[in-house]
Amino acid sequence: MEDEIKQHRILAVQRFKSGESPESICTSLGKSKAWLYKWVGRHLESDNAWNETRSRRPISTPAHTPSEIVEIVKMVRLNLYNQDLFCGAQAILWEMEDLGAKPLPSIRTINRILARNELTHRRTGKYEAKGTLYPALPSLLPNQTHQADFVGPCYLKGPIRFYSLNIVDTATVRCGLHPSLSKSGQTIFDGFWGAWKRMGIPERIQIDNAMSFFGSPTHPRGMGPLAYTMALSLGSYQWLSHGETE
Repeated sequence: MEDEIKQHRILAVQRFKSGESPESICTSLGKSKAWLYKWVGRHLESDNAWNETRSRRPISTPAHTPSEIVEIVKMVRLNLYNQDLFCGAQAILWEMEDLGAKPLPSIRTINRILARNELTHRRTGKYEAKGTLYPALPSLLPNQTHQADFVGPCYLKGPIRFYSLNIVDTATVRCGLHPSLSKSGQTIFDGFWGAWKRMGIPERIQIDNAMSFFGSPTHPRGMGPLAYTMALSLGSYQWLSHGETE
């Protein structure tokens, strides 16, 4: 089939060079004048392979996403998914910004990468607890024990990324929520103080071992605002993590 096509091109150019009118050539071959002039021009280039079919793929693709960025998108998505975090295109873009990846792809590009690599499946089924046993603290009276956790990042349209400090009184199940745009030590301290002004100050606080409650990755042995304040108040209140007992 390809040989027949090439012969048509050769014949058309030969007829054109012999003086036959373009209209007659194109009518007999069922082709357009643009097709004829294209192959006449190729023949004039003195290329022995002028009648060969050439690839229409561009020589360069400056808008093509680098393979390194594609791999980062896949890695970040799988990492967020495995941590039970939001793993959509916007969440992936923010995570890549935090990692300092360059160049950053657009939301549309990330969605195309996810679809091309079949990374668009959603979680199914009910939440299954990890089975970690935490100390059982007294919870008979209001403000006897508060449990607190820092949730996030969460996402809203806009796009907006935020975190939420959740505090629950284990006796009354009364809760306090404090949304914030970051999880800095001062933000957490402000969240606790805002919740305690509404709920009352507890005798005990039970939290997990997240670095945001105690300090920072930069100074892991130092105390953040919350831990420092609680350390000064140990005479009146008990400071416990989920992995510790009284």
